[in-house]
Amino acid sequence: MSNQNEKKIGLWNIVGLGIGGAVGSGIFVTLGSAIEKTGRSILPITIICVFYMLLAFWYNLALSGIFVVDGGDYSMKGMLLPPMLTGYGGWTSVIWAFGYTGYALAMTDYLGSLFPAVAAHEKLISAGVLTLFFLLTMRGNRIVTMFENIATAMLAAALVLFVFFGFPHVNAADFFRADFDGGFFHSGFGGAVSAIAVMGWACQGTTMGPIGVVQITENPKKTIPLGILVTCAVVSVVYGLMSYVASGVLPYAQIAGENLSVTAEAILPRGLYAFFVLGGGICAIISSFLAMLAMVREPLSRMADDGWLPALFRKKSPDGYPYFCFLLTYILALVPILTGMSVGNAISMLMIPVMLINSYLNISCVRIPREYPEQFARRSIKMPLWIYNACSILGGICAAVVAITLFMDLTAKDAAVAAAVVIIPLIFSAIALKTGSASAGELNERRREIVRTALKAEE
Repeated sequence: MSNQNEKKIGLWNIVGLGIGGAVGSGIFVTLGSAIEKTGRSILPITIICVFYMLLAFWYNLALSGIFVVDGGDYSMKGMLLPPMLTGYGGWTSVIWAFGYTGYALAMTDYLGSLFPAVAAHEKLISAGVLTLFFLLTMRGNRIVTMFENIATAMLAAALVLFVFFGFPHVNAADFFRADFDGGFFHSGFGGAVSAIAVMGWACQGTTMGPIGVVQITENPKKTIPLGILVTCAVVSVVYGLMSYVASGVLPYAQIAGENLSVTAEAILPRGLYAFFVLGGGICAIISSFLAMLAMVREPLSRMADDGWLPALFRKKSPDGYPYFCFLLTYILALVPILTGMSVGNAISMLMIPVMLINSYLNISCVRIPREYPEQFARRSIKMPLWIYNACSILGGICAAVVAITLFMDLTAKDAAVAAAVVIIPLIFSAIALKTGSASAGELNERRREIVRTALKAEE
């Protein structure tokens, strides 16, 4: 018999996993757009946003402290969603295509900061980058593992360089003056809310990694929630330092809407600047790009097997590669590149449906204490019931505010696309249930099985 405690990981492993999942391409892609919305008040907003997005993903924190849920985010959604929204939740794996659009456009943007000729062929190069990464998915997950360790080390070094060289260039007295260079809250309260919504992309990863390793975590009901909270504290400090430098070195007009390479070029020697762009921005994007493509392989395959897509999409290669599912996702990611969609709008297309489903999931947590009173009584986070319920409702509101704000910031054309991204998967899910392609009975039974497995894990 094997030792049950063998290879179990502890708190600091969870914290490392959470930090690695959170501090990546998001901060390199979105910080300039957020500065454009709110100016130098990006400093407190990035710190606030980390904990704001923790509330927007409240169901991850709440359920991890009540149940031992093997299967991470996928199983948690299975516990909380009715059949119709289970299909919609599955479609978010396809909608991640817009995230890949954002990665490809952002990578081209960073390459352009080193090689100006790239800007003249932005669509072609972005399409090439996207195609290359989808071709790499056929090689399996090994390439992701090989790259991750190198990319993480280079990313950490790039961040340290950015903060170390940048701090002396910031005039702290001027930075905190309300009347200096546009002041704090450049576009008022609305701009601050928009900045939080934009930064949500960079701050959403603090829960996803930790909840995916329940099975190999020592005392997971206590370790994972505590690890998530510690991760948020560390990430808020890292993002605060980066925001201070990114918004304080150059005038607002030079950095608003630009990526971090603009500030990096002003503070770093040429050689270190090239390292920052390649080892920081580009490595972070490549790492996130590959990791996300690897993460959606199984959900895409399972979604097709569950009947949410036509039978054609169930076809797989001998090693289980769902090539028609990835082809659909590739085409969906390619269209915004060819039509000239911006990085920010591509990210909005992804974040809007994700935040809408999160709003439902968070509010659904209110019923957990009633349905599972014994498990709730043994929760690791010993907050009063009214605070738990308030956090569930507030989490639903926080997620909905992000979705609504991002939608309102879109142009009329892009808003129509965003509405279609939300509505079409709901229609397809309804059709799948109506035609019997997906079975509500099987989905309900699967939900009961997830709960039974979670309860049995505590015995």
